[in-house]
This record gives sequence, structure tokens and C-alpha cells, in this order.
Amino acid sequence: MDITEVARCSGLPASTLRFYEEKRLIASIGRRGLRRVFDPNVLERLALITLGRSAGFSLDEIGLMFAPDGRLRIDRRMLAAKAEELDRTIRKLTEMRDGLRHAAACRAPSHMECPTFRRILRAASGAIGVRRTGRTVSLTDRALRGGRGAQVKLPIHGATARD
Repeated sequence: MDITEVARCSGLPASTLRFYEEKRLIASIGRRGLRRVFDPNVLERLALITLGRSAGFSLDEIGLMFAPDGRLRIDRRMLAAKAEELDRTIRKLTEMRDGLRHAAACRAPSHMECPTFRRILRAASGAIGVRRTGRTVSLTDRALRGGRGAQVKLPIHGATARD
């Protein structure tokens, strides 16, 4: 199969096929004129690469799933670790979805008056920080509640604000 046929059958652009060949994920078996020629089994290998990418594996990780002779050698521990990572991501996304749904339907006059929204905001504040001089500064509950004297570094040019 020439590269055009492989691209058509796989749904991948020829540039991706050339890139995968450069990364040694696939190999052409020759040329027909100026076009690369591949063994028809390349489609199965491309399906495996696509599946790996969909699961969140890097191309380097996928490359490790193939032995030098081209045979499949998948590390089951690596699969289990990726499954755990996906579970953590799903939990985070589920929490975010539920929070958005609550915020959309909340009957409080202001989101800042809603205890559930405030709890979500406090949880998110732990993820907010500014990298300056090797340390991270986070918003605190006191700052979120409008407490006096709390100092927060702002990400814009390292400016500092006091409430």
C-alpha cells in the first residue's frame, strides 16, 4: 500500500504517517516512485497507536509497547497505571461537572452567598498560585471571605494587593 492508500484507509494525514515513521512507530517497506510503500499490516499498528493516543499515552510510551522486531509487548503495569490516572481524571471532571450544574441551578441571590459554591471555590483556591521566586502563594479562606490584612500576589507583573 502506498502512503496515499494508508492515509485514506487509516484516516490519518500523510504528514502524520511520515512523522510516525520518523519516530520509528511504523516503517515503510520501500518506495513506489517518490511515495513510501507500507505493508498492509501497518493499518493494525496504526489502530494500536490511535488507541494508545486516545487513552492518553505519549508517542514515546507507545513506542515502548513494540519490541525491536515489531511485535507487540505491552507492559501490563503501565496499562494499570494509566487506568488509575484516567480514574483520577474522571473523578476530577465529574466533580467539576457537578459543581457547574450546581452553580447553574443555585437559587442563592449571589454565588458568593451559596455555601456549596463557596466550598467549591475554596477547593479550587488550592490550585491557584503564582510562581514567584521559587515559591507558590495561594489564596486563603480569609482572603476569600474578605478578611482584613490578607495579602495575595497577583499574576500580573508580580503586583501585590491588600484587602
